[in-house]
Amino acid sequence: MDLRNRLWIHRLRSGALALSLAVLLAGLLVAISELGHQRAMRQLGELVLMGQSRLELARLVRRVADAESSQRGYLLTARPEYLAPYQDARADVQRGLARLADLLAQRSDDADVQDHTADLRILTSHVGTKLSEMHEVLGMFALGRREAAQELLLTGIGRDEMVSIRTVSDRMLARENARVAAGLQLVFESLARNRVGITLVTLLSLLLVALVLRQRRQAEQLRQAQLQAIGAERDRLEVEVQHRTAELTNLARHLETAREDERARLARDLHDELGALLTAAKLDVARLRPGLQQSAPALLPRVEHLVQTLNSGIALKRRIVEDLRPSSLDNLGLLPALEVLCSEFADRLQVRLHTALAPVAMSRSAELTAFRLVQEALNNIAKHAQAASVTVTVAQAQQGGMAAIRVTDDGAGFDLARVALGSHGLVGMRYRVQAEGGQLSIVAAPGAGTQVQALLPLLAPAPSPAPLQA
Repeated sequence: MDLRNRLWIHRLRSGALALSLAVLLAGLLVAISELGHQRAMRQLGELVLMGQSRLELARLVRRVADAESSQRGYLLTARPEYLAPYQDARADVQRGLARLADLLAQRSDDADVQDHTADLRILTSHVGTKLSEMHEVLGMFALGRREAAQELLLTGIGRDEMVSIRTVSDRMLARENARVAAGLQLVFESLARNRVGITLVTLLSLLLVALVLRQRRQAEQLRQAQLQAIGAERDRLEVEVQHRTAELTNLARHLETAREDERARLARDLHDELGALLTAAKLDVARLRPGLQQSAPALLPRVEHLVQTLNSGIALKRRIVEDLRPSSLDNLGLLPALEVLCSEFADRLQVRLHTALAPVAMSRSAELTAFRLVQEALNNIAKHAQAASVTVTVAQAQQGGMAAIRVTDDGAGFDLARVALGSHGLVGMRYRVQAEGGQLSIVAAPGAGTQVQALLPLLAPAPSPAPLQA
């Protein structure tokens, strides 16, 4: 036992040492790589700026030459179309000088950049002088002073400025080329150092492979044991969940049955007892009316008011009884009961209600579930939807053996993901439909209305009797 403990402690120490070395080597590798990357990126950034500066310098000289060529063409031909290239080149030259200044401002401050900045100022001065000379010549030519323009052109000022522009730009290009070569050398040296460093760290990392593999094998064995334990626990929990789900389904079915039975009993009591009391009271008032008409005619208005009150009580009793247990469902079936329910709903809320009710054969409990589903959906529409049009549909579903009951409205809709926890109507619908072996789906979005659909099982067709044998 003591030997096993020592072996276990040795494994722990070996694993901790291997992990520490691996972390150290990984950190060293990351540091080397990151430092080389940062240095290379800085140098590459400088090289990119240098390349852009070289392109701008070449473009600047070319555009000045284009402006000069366009000016000469205009002076020789006096045709206005020769001025367009001159004007474009003149504007492009100014933008090029601004871009060169911006590129120099982005580079690091060293002696070459300072020399470059000084040369850029000189170049800007020469370019400005050259552009001014060309502008002055064109101005004289446009005013008809062609001899003066020719004399100014022959002074050689423009030629000297062009030579100075090329000289300064060549000097700046030579300096940029030298810096590009030096920068590329630094990038190559940095890449070589990174290569050597990564190679050394990789060789050191390979020394830990055997230890890591051994630790991995032990960890894999432990993981397999844990997975077996987890699998066994998961299987047990799945069995428990299935058992609890079956219990909850049975409980929901029992509660719905008990509630419907209690509603039916209460409806019978209200219909029989309260209905009898209200009817008897109405008959008694009817018997008193002739005597009061002769002996106390002043009381007749109160008697009429009492009769109206009794009629209102009888109507309220009838409405409560119908809400508790619709007699049309028991006496006429599902479709007439839905017609009555939808008609009363449309009259009460003054909305357009369309029905498309096809005969479907379902059990009594499934018909009651369908009726309660439509009733709950219409109540929700009345409370929350603010709908102008409602459609109730009963039809046989495309999937065989199921009836589809659908209630659709064009109201405010809602976000299914943000239904309040205290909203039990939708949850009650879902459990009631599932208890009947059906499926409930709700499609809704804010401002896009709501659709509630339930699929309930149809009654299996009765087997046809076998023909009698002769």
